[in-house]
Amino acid sequence: MPIAVAMPKLGMTMEEGMVVEWRTAIGDPVTAGEVVVVIETDKAANDLEAPASGVLRHVYVAVDETVPCGTLLAAITAEADEEFDADAFLAAYAPPVGFESRPPDAGAAAPSVARPQVAAAEAARLARGAVPVTPAARALARRLGIGTSGISGSGPGGRVVRADVAAWAERRARLRPVAEGVALDVPTEGAGDPVVLLPGFGSDVSVFAQQTAALTARHRVLGVNPRGVAGSDAPADAGYGVDQAARDVAALIDAPAHVVGASLGAAVAIELALTAPDKVRSLTLVTPFVEADARLHAVCESWARLAGEVPSTSLASVLMPWMFSPDVLADDHVRRRIQRGLAATLARVPAATLERTLAGLAAWSGTRAGDLGRIAAPTLVVVAGGDLLTRDSASVASAIPGARRVDIAGAGHAVTIEAPGAVSDAIASHVALVEKGSHR
Repeated sequence: MPIAVAMPKLGMTMEEGMVVEWRTAIGDPVTAGEVVVVIETDKAANDLEAPASGVLRHVYVAVDETVPCGTLLAAITAEADEEFDADAFLAAYAPPVGFESRPPDAGAAAPSVARPQVAAAEAARLARGAVPVTPAARALARRLGIGTSGISGSGPGGRVVRADVAAWAERRARLRPVAEGVALDVPTEGAGDPVVLLPGFGSDVSVFAQQTAALTARHRVLGVNPRGVAGSDAPADAGYGVDQAARDVAALIDAPAHVVGASLGAAVAIELALTAPDKVRSLTLVTPFVEADARLHAVCESWARLAGEVPSTSLASVLMPWMFSPDVLADDHVRRRIQRGLAATLARVPAATLERTLAGLAAWSGTRAGDLGRIAAPTLVVVAGGDLLTRDSASVASAIPGARRVDIAGAGHAVTIEAPGAVSDAIASHVALVEKGSHR
């Protein structure tokens, strides 16, 4: 019986992947556990192993093609001369449990979409034609009672296609309320003691994709997309304060959690540890700061301005030199791969959100420098040696009593992406020490 090779789901934020390279040709033998195809997710390349030994009989997805998780990529048969009908196998294929390789049928039951008052407002914007939408996507959006103004389009020219609407509706269904009239997109995966991931300025939890995969084996991982990011609500406030973000996170935590924050997410983690210490079992601060210097502020300000003027692909190319080391920038293949993933992330954070977040960053900057000595949670600080944006990470580590420090030489500010293995190992080691009671 033929064996399916399917696009995997590597982490709670992955929705699709691109085939980068087939390592095995059609008709060649394969061994279970052998790498047969390389796939690219947000900012990372991953080897996909053969699920069984046999012969690669057919490939359904070509190189450079992007498909949803669960999509049939190839078929393996036990013998080269085994009877096999590629079209019939595709027609009979059912995605693994938990996957849906095609958008829901028009007659399928509509998913439950949270916050109908938001959907009504977006439906009004849809009627005004505020976003480019394919007819199929428009029909599905109307059937579900939602609009498309906040949906990132994956179709040609950035058009919103039917699959984009279906994915957005699924995200809305997993929103969790944190304040009156505000709910956040909190993808969750795994089981065990909670680990909370807080992304930095202008990013969503996909920046922790590699760390998520490492942590979900033993923990329940909650990725918190802040206000205005991805599927989270975006109230029209003057600013999204760090203190408010910390209160939002506190509202999500039902048991003391291992809290991991990167850059501005680290600022939120610091605020949480100071204002709600009972919610924090341990603290991991990746490239943290307590005072935004002129360079950090200027980069974030330019980021917010350009986000409203240029495509996310162009914005990604502008930000790359500030976020990554010369080694990444010098490797064309790695640079292009990371830049594609970064552009996808940037598209999920609108300019208005960046402006409000920047106002909150500026208001918080410099207010907690004298309070770091009050942090009681066991703390790990990850310092990137080539970081251009948060130069005071080492001083943050020195100011927190008993904090452990891990230096990743040469890495740039986006160290969770540039050196994912080192960051994952550092977090896992820190969490394990805390759970064993041997941090200090």
